[in-house]
Amino acid sequence: MTRVDVIIFHPRAASGAGPLSDAFAAIRGRNAQRQALGFRQAGAEVTVVEDLEGNASFGRRVRDLVGAIAPDGLVLLGSGSVPLATAADRRAFVATAGGPPCHALANNRYSADIVAIAGAAPLAGLPDLAADNGLPRWLQESAGFEVADLRRRWRLQVDLDTPLDGMLIPWLEAGQALRDRDISTVAIRTTLAAVAAAAHDPLRELIVSGRTSAGTLRWLERSTASRTRALIEERGFRTRPASQRPVRSTLGLLLDRDGPRALGSILAELGDAAVVDSRVLLAHRFGAEERRWPGAEDRFASDLLLADRIADPWLRELTEAAIDAPIPIVLGGHTLVGPGLRLAMREAGSWT
Repeated sequence: MTRVDVIIFHPRAASGAGPLSDAFAAIRGRNAQRQALGFRQAGAEVTVVEDLEGNASFGRRVRDLVGAIAPDGLVLLGSGSVPLATAADRRAFVATAGGPPCHALANNRYSADIVAIAGAAPLAGLPDLAADNGLPRWLQESAGFEVADLRRRWRLQVDLDTPLDGMLIPWLEAGQALRDRDISTVAIRTTLAAVAAAAHDPLRELIVSGRTSAGTLRWLERSTASRTRALIEERGFRTRPASQRPVRSTLGLLLDRDGPRALGSILAELGDAAVVDSRVLLAHRFGAEERRWPGAEDRFASDLLLADRIADPWLRELTEAAIDAPIPIVLGGHTLVGPGLRLAMREAGSWT
């Protein structure tokens, strides 16, 4: 019988990390525990790797693990991955990993958060990929694998990249993890409620800006009453080849011209509420590499509309502009403007 190993990467909060990073590690840890239990029930051996080396690439870590455990089949995911996965979803990944060699299954081949690999030996030649997003492309183009994906299952595209993402999923109890560390969630819950109320009002217009998709827009058309204005840009910027042009954002160009404090006035001219992928704006401002952005504590504070916790001047001004805007504005990442939008747009009363 083919043995399937599941590796869940769970970076703990670094020593001396701020309270937002500590809360986020706790939120992701809760998801890792749930996934570990679910994959064991699906018949796999599970290891949670909690001590990621800060200077090691994803590719190197995978090579080292494959060399140590020599698995027949392998499922790789991060502790923030696919929190809405069902038992049937997990069985599908285990079945692929335990099936014929040179087959792989990802939640999304273009930006993977979880990948099942049948016949793990070729991973010994995996290059130093910075993250898991590009693994399916390497498997297909360089290792000769047949790669399938489940990108039509929206629930498998939800990923936890920020405490705000955790707040969209009630069972994660992210709000409690934040409040336990004296971090207020009042501002973000109030603003989420206001945005959701606008989305359910046929006389109002919702702005969605960033890495959203046609599928999300179709859902908004079917499931919300408001009109929708969408600005879709820079999908896949994390996995783009280095030879492509730098990240550029239409909204970012306006902020270059008018300054980050103009965010609220610009968006108020376009609609009555807004959900903005601030990572596209950060990539436009600072470059596509996350290490050049304001730190995690700053980004997480911006997502929660806690401007007084932000050290970076530009991001603090942007967040203050969102808070002071004449319309409700929520800032976040890919999950917020993508699959998580279905969760954020639930009835306004659930946020208050």
